[in-house]
Amino acid sequence: MSVEHASMQNIDRYARGDTDIAADELWALEAHLEACGLCRDRLSASVRAEGPAVAALVDTVWSGLEPHLDAAVPHQRPRPAWLSRWVTPAMMPWLAMAVSVTLIALLLDVVGTGPGDVSFVLLLAPVLPVLGVAASWSHGLDPAYELTASVPRAGLYLVLRRTASVLAVVVPALLVSGWVTGVMAAQWLLPCLAFTSTTLALGGIVGVTRAAIGLVGVWAAVIVAPTLAASRTAVALQTAGLPVWALILALGIGIVVARRGAYSVLGAHR
Repeated sequence: MSVEHASMQNIDRYARGDTDIAADELWALEAHLEACGLCRDRLSASVRAEGPAVAALVDTVWSGLEPHLDAAVPHQRPRPAWLSRWVTPAMMPWLAMAVSVTLIALLLDVVGTGPGDVSFVLLLAPVLPVLGVAASWSHGLDPAYELTASVPRAGLYLVLRRTASVLAVVVPALLVSGWVTGVMAAQWLLPCLAFTSTTLALGGIVGVTRAAIGLVGVWAAVIVAPTLAASRTAVALQTAGLPVWALILALGIGIVVARRGAYSVLGAHR
């Protein structure tokens, strides 16, 4: 399959920092440069030709940093490129924790230590992916968050990718746990997806991390505490509550799509 490269005219304009480039053309060019080594080489040559002052500044900064890089950063085995596109190093401990909590909840359900007919898997399932989503989009856990938010494919595209990677790890663990404990998949899957979409929807307004913490707190106060106190599964987690969760999921998705531009700003990392 042939690859259509960026024109030298556009590359030269980009190298000069022209401000009259249309937003869609700028996005397309930056997205192409991200994946095309040949055009990056052409851009490098163009920068030296069109912006010698910028090239000189980069060379000066690089010459000052290069002697310190090998000593400051230990050599590590590089991560596979495909893995780096889907997850960040900060996500891995949180994903491991989410799976561990799922296994603990499964063990408690199997042993039968829960009060009454309450299933710990059912109680924890809706909020487990939220923790991973918050970790994947938090400036406190990602030292490169400013760079991440400025790349061409940041925003909704990136946050959905990271959310999908969280769900790809947590949902199979919950499926197995639900099957073992006899909990109907829809009882935990719909609240799980609804909470995740709501986290992203609110994240475009107050920040993903803040939204996740707030929703987990609300879940603990409104659902978990009363359920454990009454030793009876809350109505919200019974089959009668499924239409409401489906509506919340649809509303969350709608808000995320309507406010998709909000995820390309640094405020979404709060």
